[in-house]
Amino acid sequence: MKKQNIRTLSLIVCTLTYLLVGAAVFDSLESEHEVRTLHLLTNMSYMIRSKYNISDDDYQIVETVVTKSAPFGAGNQWKFSGAFYYAITVLTTIGYGHSTPRTVGGKVFTMCYALAGIPLGLVMFQSIGDRVNRASSIVIRCVKRLLKCSSQEASELNLICAVFTLSVLVITGGAAAFSREEGWTYFDSVYYCFITLTTIGFGDMVALQQDNALNRRPDYVVFALVFILFGLAVVAASLNLLVLRFVTMNTEDEKRDEAEALQAAQETVQLEGDVITARGASLVTREHRASLGDVTSVCSCRCASCWPPLPLPGNRRGTSSRSSRHSRRLLSRTDTLETPSPTVEELLTACRPRLSGAAKRGSV
Repeated sequence: MKKQNIRTLSLIVCTLTYLLVGAAVFDSLESEHEVRTLHLLTNMSYMIRSKYNISDDDYQIVETVVTKSAPFGAGNQWKFSGAFYYAITVLTTIGYGHSTPRTVGGKVFTMCYALAGIPLGLVMFQSIGDRVNRASSIVIRCVKRLLKCSSQEASELNLICAVFTLSVLVITGGAAAFSREEGWTYFDSVYYCFITLTTIGFGDMVALQQDNALNRRPDYVVFALVFILFGLAVVAASLNLLVLRFVTMNTEDEKRDEAEALQAAQETVQLEGDVITARGASLVTREHRASLGDVTSVCSCRCASCWPPLPLPGNRRGTSSRSSRHSRRLLSRTDTLETPSPTVEELLTACRPRLSGAAKRGSV
């Protein structure tokens, strides 16, 4: 199995394990509180119906009225300011759910608007995140230059730390403002900022939903919208660096695996019975060496291990032609040897005395 498949399977197993662990932790933390809350609401509804003698149908109508009228506490949700707020939640995929379209035309336009707006928003935040990372790298180099560090280049780890610090500052600063304006606790404000800027957007806590803020407080509306856009850009820059780091590591591992496989494939190349290594050296296989083992060399240099037998007097024409063709083929392969090979003229000059003596003995 390839390493890429093993890596993908490992990621799937880790993700499923992470989900199972998260579900178990949330179950242990929230299940008991949910049971207590449900028991309390059931008792209160029974007391209200008994005290005011309200039937079950009338009580359901009261519940519907209270639920539907809750969003109107912020003012007109579909005037320009409220509609702009809704458009931001669609484009950024936050999706609070505090206001939703009720008409068929509004639902259809929401789907069409999201199809074009979500990719546009992702590209915009990606571009802003790149500019934030570039500005952070400039600041890091300036700080290193002032501190007279040996290396003044902004490393990837420096960028991650800088952008992460900026994200923390944005969340904590925004939490302080929302805590003062909305009347939330500081911890709840931090929770709201984190859920918003990570585009989770549960909708359990939404800004600009009290005291008719959409109509009466335009300055606060502008602050909330700018905070969402700027905070998303900063958090997106931080997340992009982290995701890019993991993606780069995965890509580098895949390229390394492909390079190793290619190198292993090129290490040996089978060519007509001989093995040509990656360095260009020629090795004779066992079969070829066995076929040459029964050949008697006519010279003392034991050249039969490298060269076929030269034609001697009395050999048949077919044998001589096959030997000469085999010799030319082997001579052409000697170009791949790492060390320079002798030429044919040099070999014939060196072996001529022995060849002549062998020819005389054969004639006698």
